[in-house]
Formats: sequence, structure tokens, C-alpha cells
Amino acid sequence: MKQLISVRAIIRDDARTLLLRRANGRQSILGKYELPGGKIGYGEQPEDAMARYLKDDADLSMQSAQLYDVLTYIDHDDRDIQYTFILYLVSLSEGGNKVTLSTNYDQYDWKKLGDVKQDELTESSKLLLGISQQEVTTTEKNVLIENPIIEDSSTVHNDHLIIYSDGGSRGNPGPSASGFVIMNQNQDVIHQGGMYLGITTNNQAEYHGVRLGLEKALEMGAKTVDFRMDSLLVVNQLNGIYKIKNRDLWPINERIREIATQFEKVTFSHVRREFNQLADGMVNKILNAHEAEASAK
Repeated sequence: MKQLISVRAIIRDDARTLLLRRANGRQSILGKYELPGGKIGYGEQPEDAMARYLKDDADLSMQSAQLYDVLTYIDHDDRDIQYTFILYLVSLSEGGNKVTLSTNYDQYDWKKLGDVKQDELTESSKLLLGISQQEVTTTEKNVLIENPIIEDSSTVHNDHLIIYSDGGSRGNPGPSASGFVIMNQNQDVIHQGGMYLGITTNNQAEYHGVRLGLEKALEMGAKTVDFRMDSLLVVNQLNGIYKIKNRDLWPINERIREIATQFEKVTFSHVRREFNQLADGMVNKILNAHEAEASAK
């Protein structure tokens, strides 16, 4: 599979975010809004590419760029291309927010994200803006954090869902969190969530990610679920290939199997870590928020 790496900028003015409307390109993106940015040139540093696109496409001068997230996306129109997006929070030079567009765009707008309609955005921007709206508001133990991406779920067919889940422990055992990302059959991200677990192990956190994702899928009315994880051990245990020797995992495993019986079909598949960056990002956001809260006390 061919891989392309792109940079994108979140530029905010109060509660508004800068979006540019495509004036050229393939049909699926033509006339739709996206975040400023583009593909990184050969040998080019990401921040240099970000500054170049802002200057060339919008005549904006970048003052600073803070790395916000890195995620992978497979475009519906380019199934053989995997995009990796490096997302930055960008601040502009003082007095440098007057936008002058290149021929690549025909309109710009400073929009509140709550006012943006899904059909106005490119597919990748739906994903990126969903990540940018995600706010970890609490890291209390066992408090579920959720972020519905497509708010009008009545327009989404949830019979079959794809769920990416992950779990992580900083110390193993140590402070741990679980995360999950739910996609529909078109691979649109429709929901994501996670939970701070307290002190536990990496494997327990992986299992809780599956449990949380299954519970949410059941709530959403799914009939079949395809789980994708980067822990080969957990995948093989859930598929019955490996026995579970750690007794601490037995109750979570039983809970997962109990929930799974309420679906017509549940599968567990292994993916490489680079294909699971959304769920991994959710885990890290929760753990980072917990560390920030702990250091502030």
C-alpha cells in the first residue's frame, strides 16, 4: 500500500477555526472545506511544510506550531493509499491573519465547529476535526469519556460496526487507560471514547478497551462487530488460540464473552500499531490529562 504523509493546521480565532474550500482536485473533495495544509515534500520537515502551505495557499505567516496529534486515514476513493496526517495547533504572526487564497481554494471561512455540516467537509477533515473537538474533561477512575463524531446517528446505519481499541499502562503496572474508536461500514468515525482505569497492567487496559467498545456498540444497536487491535496476545486469547493464565484477566474476559453473545457476530483481528493510532491517541490523551491533573494538585 502506498503511503503519503500530510500536515494540517488547526488555526483558531476565539471559538472559530479556519477552513478553506477546495477549488480544484478530485471530485470527492471539490467544493468542500478542509483544514490548511498538504503533502510533505521529499526531505522536508513537517513544520517547514506547514509554514509553506500556509504562505502559498493563504498568504499567512506562521508564528508557532504545536504538535496536536498523528493519525492514519485510508481515503474511500484511494483504497491503495494510506494517509498519515500530522495535526498542528498553529498560531499566526501578530496581525497576520488576513487571508489571501491561491488558486487551489475559492473561499475561506472562520467557523465554529458546531456549525459545520458534515457534508461540507472532506472525509479526512471530518476525522481531523473530530479529533480536534475531543476534550478530556475528567480522568477520574472508571468515568467513561465519550465523543460522538456524527451527532445525528439516525442517518448512520449501525448494523455493522468496526471498532479499533487500545489500552496502555505507564509502568505496567502503572497509571492506565483504555480507548476505542467506532467506525461505520464506510469507515467514517462515528464515536470514540475511553476511560482512566487507575493502577493496572497493560493487558488489563487492552481488555477494558474491548469491553468499552462492545458495550457502546450494543448501545448503538449493532448486530455485527469487527474488532481491530494491535495486541496480538489479546487477539489470540479472545479467539481462543491462547489460554488466559493471568487470573486478573478472567473477569474482564468473561464480561466480554457475555456481551459478545448479544450480537450476531463479533470478530477480533490484529492490525499493526501504525493502523491503530486513533485508539492509541485516545489512551494517551487520557493519561496525559491524568498526569496534568496530578501535577497540578
